[in-house]
Amino acid sequence: MEVQTFELADFYAVAAGAAVLASGGGGGYQDAQAILNQLAATGWSGTVRVQSYDGMTNACVLAIMGSPNAAESLSLEAVTQAARNTLSVFNASTGARLGCLIPVEIGPINSLVPLIAAALLPGSLWVVDGDGAGRAVPELPQTTFGGSLTLPASPAALASDQAVAAEVESAVLNARTASQLETLAGGVVAAFGGYSGIALWPSISSNGFPLKGSYIEGTLSQAKALGQRLLSATKPLSTAEVAQAISQITGRVATALVSNFYITSVTQSTTSASLDCGLIRLDNSPVPSQSTQTHILYNLNENLIMYSSSSSAPDAIAPDSICYYSEGTGRGFSNASDDRARFFQCL
Repeated sequence: MEVQTFELADFYAVAAGAAVLASGGGGGYQDAQAILNQLAATGWSGTVRVQSYDGMTNACVLAIMGSPNAAESLSLEAVTQAARNTLSVFNASTGARLGCLIPVEIGPINSLVPLIAAALLPGSLWVVDGDGAGRAVPELPQTTFGGSLTLPASPAALASDQAVAAEVESAVLNARTASQLETLAGGVVAAFGGYSGIALWPSISSNGFPLKGSYIEGTLSQAKALGQRLLSATKPLSTAEVAQAISQITGRVATALVSNFYITSVTQSTTSASLDCGLIRLDNSPVPSQSTQTHILYNLNENLIMYSSSSSAPDAIAPDSICYYSEGTGRGFSNASDDRARFFQCL
């Protein structure tokens, strides 16, 4: 079992790699950079242990749940407080002292949340090298955790990010399936203002540590490796080079579906369950009327389908990732509006 130590530079690499692999979700890359810059400003120079799950340490999934747009301008303090509040409620509800955390998905924010919690919260927490999707997904049932026959989804703890204990909003939810829990949690997150910390899928001594075998191995390391490739490049990689790097690092087939296209239209709204839903138009000309090729992305937080009227079959469809990458910046980005705005008509 390989044990790694992630330091601040690795956190930056994870965020950069996850901004591509997440398929438009998992939190905003601009927010992730700002949070890491704030962490750097504190002088933190520690490390976090990252390894495969050992099957004998109390664990849970830890994430920020809800609308990326509602969670815009997340700060290090907000993430830390949401994690602290959520884990406190979770510990009280399970009676188990946690020893490690695992990301729910790959994403610029949600890959970092367990790392930041392990770095800054009291105790000897470490982070599992993996997640439940290998990308970002809109809802809990779409993870490998949700498909496990042995890993219970609840109790699930949700908590807001207030620093004053008396002002913290929290809830403990119990449901038989991840689908039922998603429905309950969506209402709570909306009541909290659109986003919340969430801890769930306990893997503890009382239920036999069932996390082992219920997650995708190595994905945090893969995000870091891709991020290191992007951050170390002397000039931005081409889209084809990024696709090749993804294949080399993850072992998955990666294809450059469209290159040098423009985002010419965005239609976006937030659902009652705090999911950002929309259509994004891509054209090969900045002027749609002059475009000779158009593709449409459907997103529910994450990119789920890309299609074109010129084809009878979708260009791509989840669970495959439909990634964003800019050859101008050499970075990926998300569907959070502050991420995407800088590429609107510039992709």
